[in-house]
Amino acid sequence: MSAEKLYTPELLALTVELAGWPAMENLPFHGEARSTTCGSTLALDVSLDDTGRIETLGMRVRACAVGQASAAIFARHAKGMNLEEMLAAHDRIEGWLDGEAPIAEWPDLVLIAPARDYPARHGAIILPWKAAISALSSAPAAS
Repeated sequence: MSAEKLYTPELLALTVELAGWPAMENLPFHGEARSTTCGSTLALDVSLDDTGRIETLGMRVRACAVGQASAAIFARHAKGMNLEEMLAAHDRIEGWLDGEAPIAEWPDLVLIAPARDYPARHGAIILPWKAAISALSSAPAAS
């Protein structure tokens, strides 16, 4: 597959969306993830509502365009999710990346579907879900 098919205008447009979710170090819960494949990193700051669901989020993303696009897709739809839902989404996305399952049920993931054919990008794709799991795991259990 050519880079032209990977770096579509839609994928590149997603990278610009990250400006809408800047780092927010004043939020109470923090998670980080790093891709061992490419070295990309993502730090996530979140606040939760009374039921333990993401209310506000901010990110610091140091990744390739695919990783940035993945982070934007994550941020679009993470609000309102709890740890259990995030774990399930993570597992579905990893299954898809590994070729063991159809595309995971996460809105807009189809925008980066061509990146599945590039195993070196898989670590960057899954970063936001890993960081979210880390942040949500550090929060007290919801009442």
